[in-house]
Amino acid sequence: MNCIFCQIVSKEQSADFVHEGDNVIAFKDIRPSAPVHILVVPKKHIDSIKNLEEGDRDLVSEIIFTAKKIAKDQKFDEGYKLVFNVGRKGGQVVDHVHLHLLGGF
Repeated sequence: MNCIFCQIVSKEQSADFVHEGDNVIAFKDIRPSAPVHILVVPKKHIDSIKNLEEGDRDLVSEIIFTAKKIAKDQKFDEGYKLVFNVGRKGGQVVDHVHLHLLGGF
C-alpha cells in the first residue's frame, strides 16, 4: 500500500512517536501548524471520516481519548484543538483518517 501513514504504522517510514497503543499511534507532524502538532492515527486503514462504518465507533472514541491523554501528558491540557479534515475540499491531504492535536499556544 502506498499510504504514508500505513508505512509509519508498519515502521517502514520513521516518525517521532509520542504514543503507540494496540489500535492507535500518535506522532509529531513534520509540518506543524501549531507549537505542538501531533497526529493521532488509527492503525487500521480508513481513507476518510466519510468512509467510517458503524463498527468503527470504538476506534474513533479511542482516537479522541488518546489525544486527550497526550495533551495531559504533554502538559497542555488547559487548551488545545482537535481537528479532523474530511476530503480534499475539507483540507485532508493524506487519505488515512487522522486527528490533528494542536496545542502549546
